[in-house]
Amino acid sequence: MKILVLNCGSASVKWGLYVDGKSVDGGLIERVTDCAQAVREVIFSADVSDLDGIGHRVVHGGLRFTTPTLIDDAVLEAVTRLVPLAPLHNPVNLEGIKIAREMLPGVPQVAVFDTAFHRTIPPAQAMYAIDVEVAQENGIARYGFHGTSHEYVSRRTAELLGRDPADVNVITLHLGNGASACAVRGGRSVATSMGLSPLEGLVMGSRSGNIDPAVVFHLHRVAGMSFEAIDDLLNQRSGLKGLCGDNDMREVLRRRADGDAAAELAFDVYCERVKMYVGGYYALLGRVDAITFTAGVGENAAPVREASLSGLGALGIVVDAARNGSAARDERLISPDGAVPAVCVVPTDEELEIANQTAELLAR
Repeated sequence: MKILVLNCGSASVKWGLYVDGKSVDGGLIERVTDCAQAVREVIFSADVSDLDGIGHRVVHGGLRFTTPTLIDDAVLEAVTRLVPLAPLHNPVNLEGIKIAREMLPGVPQVAVFDTAFHRTIPPAQAMYAIDVEVAQENGIARYGFHGTSHEYVSRRTAELLGRDPADVNVITLHLGNGASACAVRGGRSVATSMGLSPLEGLVMGSRSGNIDPAVVFHLHRVAGMSFEAIDDLLNQRSGLKGLCGDNDMREVLRRRADGDAAAELAFDVYCERVKMYVGGYYALLGRVDAITFTAGVGENAAPVREASLSGLGALGIVVDAARNGSAARDERLISPDGAVPAVCVVPTDEELEIANQTAELLAR
């Protein structure tokens, strides 16, 4: 089966072409200001002859979309209604879908939702402690994101350990410009750090992660900031960028190595937040077989991996310095032989996961 995958982000479009689950072409268009034009470029440049389907990443599926879904006008309308829950992501996802449908009208299109993997989270993790009727009326719940990445990486971790995913408990750490943690018990998400939106949880490139909700009211009442300005602050001018002026961990690490105090603080805040989630999810799962780093920072920043797990030896969590510092880029263990839990690095492949889920749906 021949599948084109389109992963439209707020400033980039990543794409891949897969035949029977194997990549045959792909690429990344960065610094995108016009998503529609970027998708047109992909379709013009890729071999889209004899396509069996197109798989689209859609960030927010709400409570309705829990599995890959064949796209029609009703689905587009439903995803549009979810834009307030993911205002930075769903609009560009929708734009990519609309252009692909216009240019390739005879090809089935499938939406694969970031939130779907997390629909197995139990109510005790999914619900916020606010008035239940208000929450239900307004769709307020923990949805979680990066689901395709957490699903792919947790499964590949089990395979790296030579075990059945159904028998393995994994803490997956998707650390990129956006970052999230996930507790996976036997192949099913049972907790994740992102919530109603991708803003909650870990410190990110430009997003604050966890913050006292009263900060919003304080900035509105005392600083006179509009809610729109506060939204922009927390999503675009916080995280690493807010702490030290750079949202790129590579630059933060370079500055830290040069003795930059702001970069050192940003690094420490970032890693301490990761460590808190690792400890919390360890307690939640009870037994942890592996902790796995993935995505741009998780796969490439050895100092982040080391600092995020330092001091957790009492839990059996140990990183081997030589393995962690290796320049290898493949799936690998970075803990000593026999360590439990194992500490792993597994490069994510969201596009492959989307291609496989699209193909499975179309084959039914």
